[in-house]
Amino acid sequence: MSDDLLEQGMQTRRAVLGDTHVDRAMAGADSFTADLQEYITRSAWGAVWSRPGLDRRTRSCITVAMLAAQGSEDELTLHLRAALRNGVSVDELKEVLLQVAVYAGVPRANRAFSIARAVIAEAASPAEST
Repeated sequence: MSDDLLEQGMQTRRAVLGDTHVDRAMAGADSFTADLQEYITRSAWGAVWSRPGLDRRTRSCITVAMLAAQGSEDELTLHLRAALRNGVSVDELKEVLLQVAVYAGVPRANRAFSIARAVIAEAASPAEST
């Protein structure tokens, strides 16, 4: 990782998702997936998440809504944790998911609420695993 965008992306990725997740993702990269990890770090985290136009709380809300609408459950779980880390409140997450119900459908929102409930319970427990 030699360029500035990649380095900024790694800093932002760690700040949003946490070291544990990023370390696990990077350690799991092999010759087949390493380029994808670099692309994600540079493009998503360096070129987009690091832009000054929106704060991380707002980006988290948008990301949660889009992942819930797509039914991307694993990524949704990850980004619900990140949203809480970025200062999005439980009540704000509820509002985001209600918005999903209106525009993406009740079945997607219903599943997202279920996932969010588990993430919120996990975050409230003393032994947090992120």
